[in-house]
Amino acid sequence: MRIGKKVFRWGEKTYIMGILNVTPDSFSDGGKYLDPERAVERALEMQAQGADIIDVGGESTRPGSERVSADEELKRVKPVLEEICDKLSIPVSIDTYKSEVAEAAIKAGAAMVNDISALRFDSRMVRVVREYDVPVVLMHMKGTPKDMQKNPHYDDVMHEIVSFLHERKKFAVNSGIDEEKIIIDPGIGFGKRTGEGIEDNCEIIRRLRELKVLDSPILVGPSRKTFIGNVCSDGRNPLPVNQRLEGTLAAVALSAVNGADIVRVHDVMETKRCLKLVDSIIRKTQI
Repeated sequence: MRIGKKVFRWGEKTYIMGILNVTPDSFSDGGKYLDPERAVERALEMQAQGADIIDVGGESTRPGSERVSADEELKRVKPVLEEICDKLSIPVSIDTYKSEVAEAAIKAGAAMVNDISALRFDSRMVRVVREYDVPVVLMHMKGTPKDMQKNPHYDDVMHEIVSFLHERKKFAVNSGIDEEKIIIDPGIGFGKRTGEGIEDNCEIIRRLRELKVLDSPILVGPSRKTFIGNVCSDGRNPLPVNQRLEGTLAAVALSAVNGADIVRVHDVMETKRCLKLVDSIIRKTQI
């Protein structure tokens, strides 16, 4: 798959998507990169650390988050995109479910759309992806970010994810999107149960290969998520966000072993080191 000027050869290595949130309220790094200058510096740093893609987001989609307007989202992401798309040698993805934001981002140089709604929240998104002929990530999520963690229920979490993504991929292809430009994401942490003995996210990673039936590259985003804080806790309190690196790397490694093609992370340098070893074992690749 060509993303921007870079060709991604699935199966040769596990690719790294570096997270760049230009938001005041993201669960892990909210407010840290609101200043465009700092955001550009961080993008360049992640590229130097080994990121293969930079994913820029201007709206927090943490559990319980409120939607922001397209104008506000654009005000956050556009200055950053205009700078980094010229300065980076790796492709930039726009993390949005709004067609207006996606189109402006592509015009500013973004080469991919990462849509947490799998083309459901904005009916015009299909047209934007089709007309600009860019790769798109389709992600599984119950409900919306505001209500996705309010008593989610599954009889079989992986069966539901596979069925959902099969339907969304079919919808995308029938709408004129190139099948070879679709990436799928099981949506770790998005409307998934965690805590009190139920860990949907762990089950998803364990059964990740079941997504191979859809014949699309798989993206997994476990970075610093709540389930890591719960599983790795001391038995009294969940680990805070800034103490979830080891759990993130474990989830990244096992996702790669179980078939992930891209991992979406905050900690690029540590992930790169982890995947060098993992890929040398599972793919016999020297990176």
